[in-house]
Amino acid sequence: MRYQYIAIDAQGQEISGILTADTEREAARQLQKRGLTTVNLRPVGAAMNARKVARGRVAQRDIFVALHELATLLESEVSLINAIESLAQSSHPAPITQSFAAMALELRQGIAFSKTLQKTTFALPSYFLQLVEAGELTGKVATALRDGVSQMEYEAKIQSDFRNALIYPTILVISGIVAITLIFVWVVPRFANLLQQNQSAEIPLMAQWVLNTGVFLNQHIELIASFAVGVIVILAYIAQQPLLRAKAKDVFLRLPLLGSWLLEAETARWSAMMGTLLENRVPLLRALELAEHCVQASSLRARLSQVSKAVRAGAHLSQALQDHDALNHTGHNLIRAGEQAGQLPKMLNSLAKLLEESGRVRMKRFLLLIEPLAILIIGGVIGVIIIGIILAITSVNKINF
Repeated sequence: MRYQYIAIDAQGQEISGILTADTEREAARQLQKRGLTTVNLRPVGAAMNARKVARGRVAQRDIFVALHELATLLESEVSLINAIESLAQSSHPAPITQSFAAMALELRQGIAFSKTLQKTTFALPSYFLQLVEAGELTGKVATALRDGVSQMEYEAKIQSDFRNALIYPTILVISGIVAITLIFVWVVPRFANLLQQNQSAEIPLMAQWVLNTGVFLNQHIELIASFAVGVIVILAYIAQQPLLRAKAKDVFLRLPLLGSWLLEAETARWSAMMGTLLENRVPLLRALELAEHCVQASSLRARLSQVSKAVRAGAHLSQALQDHDALNHTGHNLIRAGEQAGQLPKMLNSLAKLLEESGRVRMKRFLLLIEPLAILIIGGVIGVIIIGIILAITSVNKINF
């Protein structure tokens, strides 16, 4: 099979050509034997060009694994350029290997590693790039990479925990709504003729409400379905808009139990990020700025913004946090103790772990409350429907108990 390639030679020059090999891996080995670094390799006549492949979607987990491998290579005292070139020829997904190949080319041209990361398709957060830049200045790039990836994994874990915690309640609520709708649309209207055939019967008010609701839903099913689809579309749109998503989160923050849980999760994320940034010698003011951007709750972000201004004006971090009520009492004490002992990064990481554990407890309480509450509400509505139907039947047939 013929493969078209773009590669970099030992002098850093880009060359291209076509070679014959049984597989893509064999073609890459041939280029490696020639002392070339592969930038792009594809079958001749492939419909997708390298640019489109490089922009393809990559699982976040794959990016984490690749960056962890890079940190491991650097910790093993492999030079940065050799580590990058090794990952460019690895078995990772094509967008990842091609990004590393492009980074290797830029590194050979004298561009800083932190600058090459900004041009990748990995969608790295700003604090990760700042960590790497600080690692370059201190000579601890491997440590900075490892800490940055760990922080990214921590954020992904918090988001995953939140989504997973809401899966069962969401399924429960949706199932209940569907069941109630089906009863109203297909079951209740079968008894609606009781109202028409027995105008003189004294049908109880509850039975009238149930039967009339069923008739209304049955007659306007298309309109109701359109409304439901519209609500789903609007919710999907809100989920894709960062500003609207942040406003929705502010609404959730005002709810009991759920609000406390979300606020602790946001504070834990801020504390963990501050600890990681300070451990990697990022200046305090810059660390405050980067950590603030990663907080989604606008109310907490506004308080942290005031904290940054106070610190810039010369106040201690612990005092600024306490003055603007940015943390709880325990958080203020830990940060004050960390400042006095010169162990602020360690105390921030300890606070993050403490808040994370507290968040797990609140999550369990939230689930313990919402599940039986949803069951009671759904069961209550279905019970009202059944009672309404029974009352209608008994009133028409004059059955006395």
